[in-house]
Amino acid sequence: MNRRQFLSAGAAGIFASSNNFAAPFADMKPRRVGMIGCGWYGKSDLLRLVQVAPVDVVSLCDVDQHMLAECADLVATRQASHKKPRNYSSYKKMLAEKDLDLVIIDTPDHWHALPMIDAVRSGLDVWVQKPISVDIDEGYAMLAAARKYKRVVQVGTQRRSTPHLIEARDRIIRENKLGKIGVVEIYCYYHMRETSNPPDAKAPDYFDYDAWTGPAPLRPYNPLVHPRKWRAFEEYGNGIVGDMCVHMLDMVRWMMDLGWPKSISSSGGILVDKKSKANIPDTQTATFDFGDLKVIWNHRSYGAPPDPKYPWGATFYGDKGTLKASIMSYDFIPEQGTPIHKDVTYEYDQFPEDRTEKDLERHVAPAIRGHMKNFLSCIDSREKPVADIEQGHISTASCILANMSMKLGRTLIWDPAKHRVTNDDQANKLLSRPYRKPYLHPSASSV
Repeated sequence: MNRRQFLSAGAAGIFASSNNFAAPFADMKPRRVGMIGCGWYGKSDLLRLVQVAPVDVVSLCDVDQHMLAECADLVATRQASHKKPRNYSSYKKMLAEKDLDLVIIDTPDHWHALPMIDAVRSGLDVWVQKPISVDIDEGYAMLAAARKYKRVVQVGTQRRSTPHLIEARDRIIRENKLGKIGVVEIYCYYHMRETSNPPDAKAPDYFDYDAWTGPAPLRPYNPLVHPRKWRAFEEYGNGIVGDMCVHMLDMVRWMMDLGWPKSISSSGGILVDKKSKANIPDTQTATFDFGDLKVIWNHRSYGAPPDPKYPWGATFYGDKGTLKASIMSYDFIPEQGTPIHKDVTYEYDQFPEDRTEKDLERHVAPAIRGHMKNFLSCIDSREKPVADIEQGHISTASCILANMSMKLGRTLIWDPAKHRVTNDDQANKLLSRPYRKPYLHPSASSV
């Protein structure tokens, strides 16, 4: 069926016209999908999956009943069957139905580990958002579970599937146009840290705040917590380093085929904005030492970026040239020769609904689609995806180690074989955060 025939088929045709599925998926039986976490990025991820392959979104789970109902209504308009998914407030009940092939986990960071481990135990392949965990032992347990149950787990570090960044890796770095790279600067200068200080309040009736808090410490409810602004609190994540550095560090590791850093050091704190409710640093520098290569992170949530065209990105410095890379573009500036510039790819002709979808980061949609296609291909082949859980763990744990270094005031030497900080008992006690009862912290040996 061609595009014109699709368009003539009414509402279903409109859906299908933007879902000209790639050959590997077009003739397959629809995959049965569930999603845990129906907020902003959950919908973005799920609807990109709907765009690239035949799927049947069977069930959705969230502890916010309004968010859950809104997501179910939206999915019914976008999936081919127009069926409304079943709704759950408990992900365990959703998994107990045993009628899924894969699950998407787009909860806040402190709720990644437990549902991911339960999902792979249930025999499901998993898409889990970054950072994979809020502490290092959680991430190690997630990796152990994925391997034990032989499941494909893709992490939402979609820079690895961003078209212009793949080109920058292949065309600039792999062709040695930069020469010897000694340092990479990674950074975020977005004013993204919450600056308000509203009073605590009663949670809305439609929102189960106790369940949302889960294993995290139970703070008094504050309107900043939900939705989305939970990132302002260290109880639920790892600050801007955990949220934004993890993307750029992971991108650099992928582009340069790097594993674990040998050591991590960091400093910073709340240096400027001392009046807001947020308790995460507004300023932080971290050095990830890979030996002959140093990857240096900087963030501050105030002031102007050094380069307004690159407020969040990476700059690779080589002896033959410089490469700037971000979600929006890349620029190669050689010592000699012609510069190269490439902008982000949009795909509005193939996916016109991208233009109007609420809250969609339109420049990221092609990357998510590419990431989903890789995930599905690896589900079929049983190979490791481009953002395999092990890669997600390395990038996540490295960022957590940066926060630990800042807290302790010293450089941390990481031993990947022992999965411990070398000769530092105090640091090793921070590898696991205490869980609120009755939740039990997972371990690599118990999954």
